[in-house]
Amino acid sequence: MEKVIKVDQLSKTYGNLLAVDNISLSVKRGTVFGLLGANGAGKSTTIECILGTKQADKGQVSILGYNPQKDRRKLFQKVGVQFQECDYQPEIKVSELCEETACLYKTPADWRELCSQFGIGNKIKNAVKSLSGGERQRLFIVLALIPNPEIVFLDELTTGLDAKARRDVWKILSDLKKKGLSIFLTSHFMDEVEVLCDEICILKKGKVVFYGTVEESKVVSGSKKFEDAYLILSDEEVDRE
Repeated sequence: MEKVIKVDQLSKTYGNLLAVDNISLSVKRGTVFGLLGANGAGKSTTIECILGTKQADKGQVSILGYNPQKDRRKLFQKVGVQFQECDYQPEIKVSELCEETACLYKTPADWRELCSQFGIGNKIKNAVKSLSGGERQRLFIVLALIPNPEIVFLDELTTGLDAKARRDVWKILSDLKKKGLSIFLTSHFMDEVEVLCDEICILKKGKVVFYGTVEESKVVSGSKKFEDAYLILSDEEVDRE
């Protein structure tokens, strides 16, 4: 299967802090890859180096065969990124933000259809600032999908969503995956990771401590539940009773 993201021996230091320590990973087309770890484990820096928004100290990164720093313009049309919070004009409407975003791309997806899919079709005339936290979160996912990307990076995608909305989002993403979309995901919700991810990588203090499938993580850690496996492998606290 074609590898759409390849990372080889990536490292990044901030002063005396080794934030990312010799990480290698790859993401296959039409799969969901989960990058996991406690806060401060190195997830954000890894993603920034993969996207080329930060310069790694060493290592090689390739996205769709392109160098993310040298070939930024080409990749811009093929990669979607969901940001947790962005600076918008205070009174901008959902429709205006989506329209502005769509104008940046050669073959954008139908943003009205995406808004409808993600349950905010009735909010497009509303100001972004008037949306609830969950509605805003769904809007951020829509904005990441407007480029009609081959790869999308999603950061804590269902934070603030209720149980039904989370499952609706999972279903939409699973359907998009079947159509060939590759998804690079970070999440603190282990049920989400278990449902969506084909492969996972767990970081601890910038190092890879596990790489494989959810089922393999249970075997390696001797756990029946994935959440326990994650806590053991990431060395976060776990109730061992």
